[in-house]
Amino acid sequence: MFEANLLDGQVAVITGGGTGIGLAIAKRLGALGARIAIASRNTDNLERGSNALREVGIDALAVQLDVRNPEQVDEMVLRTVKHFGGLDILVNNAAGNFICRAEDLSPNGWNAVIGIVLNGSFYCSRAVGQYMIARKRGGSIVSVLANYVWTGSPGTIHSAAAKAGVMSMTQTLAVEWAPHGIRVNAVAPGPIEASPGAAKQLWNSPDAVARITALIPGHKWGTPDQVADAVTFLVAPQTSFISGEILTIDGGSWINRGTFCFVP
Repeated sequence: MFEANLLDGQVAVITGGGTGIGLAIAKRLGALGARIAIASRNTDNLERGSNALREVGIDALAVQLDVRNPEQVDEMVLRTVKHFGGLDILVNNAAGNFICRAEDLSPNGWNAVIGIVLNGSFYCSRAVGQYMIARKRGGSIVSVLANYVWTGSPGTIHSAAAKAGVMSMTQTLAVEWAPHGIRVNAVAPGPIEASPGAAKQLWNSPDAVARITALIPGHKWGTPDQVADAVTFLVAPQTSFISGEILTIDGGSWINRGTFCFVP
């Protein structure tokens, strides 16, 4: 689908890059020539992710990072630039989510998800953006949202609010940073066959899986590799005139949530 040397010479940081969608993105960008740094607060995920990348010939820089800590984020940028000599791509993929009714959601639960998804995406974008502006060579930022940013999603008020905030941030930064040659976009996945950890938190029963599958017009879930392809499309040099865009990857699921829900 993409030329083998599409991203030669570029450096990409993927937060939450040790597992699931983040790891798939790291593999795809690395296979196309980018030098890869993966960041996670979980050392086990970092080790497994680094090993998985090494198995496919990608020697990644692993950075332990809590995106909620702006000082750690700044240090991650410094380490990446020192290690590789630059930084061209940021993928904001670190996330937190769990099912909980709004009336039962504790302030700590709310703040945990808002802190990782919204604050963390801003801290990372800000630190990387400052570097790119000072360097004067442009760059690309892509955030991983969800297909309910436009509609909300019962049971995930914390995640829906946080990701909607990141969507607005994406569009705002796309305008503010365009004069610096920095493109800012996002992908909004729907039902994706992700890591076991995500599955346990969000669809932990056959009934839940069946109900979600019924909302997908093609009755088929997406894959992390398909999300990785979408991210690659957005950071590719050939799409340099795309910025402020939200690319939905859900097989038409969110469109199928209207009053007259149609199940083919």
